[in-house]
Amino acid sequence: MDSHYSVIIVGGGQAGLSLSYLLKQQNIRHIIFEKNQIGHAWQNQRWDSFCLVTPNWQCRLPGFSYSAEDKDGFMPKELIVKYLEDYAASFNPPIREGVGVTRLAQRSPSGFEVTTEDGVYTADQVVIATGGYHDPKIPAIANQLPDDIVQLHSVEYKNPESLPDNVLIVGTGQSGCQIAEDLHLAGKTVHMATGSAPRAPRRYRGKDVVEWLELMGYYDLPIDEHPQKEKVRHKTNHYVTGRDGGREIDLRKFALEGMNLYGRLETIQDGQFKFADDLKNNLDQADATVARIKKNIDDYIESQGIEAPTEEPYQPLWEPKNPTQSIAASNIDAVIWSTGFSFNYGWVELPVFDELGEPTHERGVSELEGLYFFGLPWLYTWGSGRFSGVA
Repeated sequence: MDSHYSVIIVGGGQAGLSLSYLLKQQNIRHIIFEKNQIGHAWQNQRWDSFCLVTPNWQCRLPGFSYSAEDKDGFMPKELIVKYLEDYAASFNPPIREGVGVTRLAQRSPSGFEVTTEDGVYTADQVVIATGGYHDPKIPAIANQLPDDIVQLHSVEYKNPESLPDNVLIVGTGQSGCQIAEDLHLAGKTVHMATGSAPRAPRRYRGKDVVEWLELMGYYDLPIDEHPQKEKVRHKTNHYVTGRDGGREIDLRKFALEGMNLYGRLETIQDGQFKFADDLKNNLDQADATVARIKKNIDDYIESQGIEAPTEEPYQPLWEPKNPTQSIAASNIDAVIWSTGFSFNYGWVELPVFDELGEPTHERGVSELEGLYFFGLPWLYTWGSGRFSGVA
C-alpha cells in the first residue's frame, strides 16, 4: 500500500472532516487518521443530558447544513454524533478510524513523517485538527482533598445518578454551570465555587441572542480586530444552555432555589474549603456581560431601523447578604473540577509552539512550511472552532 499522501489530516472531528470534504472537491490525495471514531468526543466526553448551546441552524459544515425541521432547537449529543456520521456518509472521506498518530516529525529533504499505530506514513503537508481540549486541567489544590471525597473533572461527569448527594463544583464556565443545573434539577445538594466566567442571555427582543450576534457579524470578527487580540483565545465561554429548548442560566435563580454559591475556591485547610470574598463581584460581572450584550443589540436594532419588541432591564433575583466563606469538607461528598483543558502536543516533534506549549500560527498557518492547525477556538474568528465557521 502506498504510504505517501499530499496531505495527512490528524483528527477526524468536524474540522478534519470539513477539510477532507474541501480537499476531495479539489481531487487532492489525502487521508485522515482518527484515533477513536467519528463523533467520539461528543459521545464520550459529554454528560448524558448535554446539548448544543447554539441553535441547530448554525450547524453549517461545508456541503452539509443542518436540514431537519427543528432548526431553532439545540441538538442533544446523540444527534450531534449522528449529524457528523451523516456528514461523513455524504461524501465518504478517506478516514482511518481507530488509528492514532504517535509521532510527527520532519522528513529529509522535505515533507513530514507521520508515525501511526498502523505504521509510518509520509506527507507533503500535515494538518493537525485535534481540537483545543486535550488534557483536563485539575489544580494542585485537588491533592489536599480527603481521600473519601470523590473527585472528577467535568469531562468525566455523566449524570446525577453517578454521584453522591452533596457535590461541590469548582468553576462557572459553560460545563460547570450546565452540570450544576443538571445536578440541581435532579435534587442534589449543589455547592458552587464561582469564578469570573461571563454569562449570556438566551433570547432578547424576539430572537435567540445567537441570531442577533450573527446578524451583527460577531462570529466573523477576526482576532486581529478584537479589542483583546490574542488574549481572547484564553477567555472563558459565556454560560447559557440549550436544554429543554434553550434558556438562560442565572445562578441567582438557583440560589433562590437552594443552590449554595461561594466565591472563588482559595484553599483547603484544616478540613475546610475556604473561598474568596468575591461572590457578589463574580455575579455582578456576569450580569454586566448580559447587559453589555443587550445594549449592543439595542444599538444594532436602532441603527438598522428594525422593529422588535422591547424588554424591561434585568433585575437581580437574589443578592448574597453574608456570603459563606468556608464549608467543612465533611459536608462534601464529591468535587467536580470544571477548570478547563490544556494542550497536549507531546507527539509533535516540530518547533511550532510557544513557551506555554501552545501552537504558534496565523490563521492556522504555522511558521513551518506545510504544517497547519485547524479547528482551534479563535483560530481566526469567534466562529472558527464552531460548526458555523469551521469551513
